[in-house]
Amino acid sequence: MRVIQKFSIASLFMWAVPIAILYAFNNNLLPGTSNLSPHSLTLVSGFLAVISVNIVIAFYIYLAMREPADKHEPDPKFLAEAKASINQSTGDAQQSSQPLKKQQ
Repeated sequence: MRVIQKFSIASLFMWAVPIAILYAFNNNLLPGTSNLSPHSLTLVSGFLAVISVNIVIAFYIYLAMREPADKHEPDPKFLAEAKASINQSTGDAQQSSQPLKKQQ
């Protein structure tokens, strides 16, 4: 449950922070932005918005890496189905290659 919570919060920040930066720059809420030309204003606000998204992503990755790996146990039913699927696909590949060997 905490994983979904962390993901939701990170997603919210990835959406909200760049919008807030663009809004603040375009509405002259930050000191010194009124002196910039429209071209510079667009470049600076866009660059900072992109940087902010990358910072949020890096922070989310950091939180994910800090989470203990031994805490999560895979579902036994899922593992059994996955192993059966792999064994079945491997068996199919071996069976399909045998007629080729006979033809050669």
